[in-house]
Amino acid sequence: MSAIELSAEEIREVRRYIEVQKIRKKKEILYSHLMDGRDPDAWSELFTEDAIGDWGKYGNPRGREEIRQKLQYKLDQPQFHGFHMTTNYWIELTGDDTATGRSYLQDISMALKPNVHPVVEYGIYEEDWVKIDGDWKIKHHRCFFLWPERQPGTEDAFAAKLVPTALA
Repeated sequence: MSAIELSAEEIREVRRYIEVQKIRKKKEILYSHLMDGRDPDAWSELFTEDAIGDWGKYGNPRGREEIRQKLQYKLDQPQFHGFHMTTNYWIELTGDDTATGRSYLQDISMALKPNVHPVVEYGIYEEDWVKIDGDWKIKHHRCFFLWPERQPGTEDAFAAKLVPTALA
């Protein structure tokens, strides 16, 4: 069997794909599992030391410690008391050690009675990522809530921020 020869451009594409998958694993899988599993220490390690959170009605923490404290309050609730389902993740590498991403959020609660709609809210997450010592971390994390009440200022919040490479 002969080896497949890749062009320099194909090798660059494979490397970029690998970096995107590293970010995807952290956001689509670890982020929600650590949050809903009530592990504020591990969850906060997904963020840079000086990370910024812009979370609308949930506040605007500055720095990893404040971000960790935002999850700390939920420790009185059982693990997986609710689910933060992150879907449709879109990641664009903006440099060798920077990226931006956007995903959909569906937040449901397990605390409600079965005859009550379990959806707490829908929203859109946006992140700026940086690679530090080979590890991707969230530098700026934004959450725009769209339902049951649309967060003020979201009418045109997304139009020019992120354009898929395929459309550029």
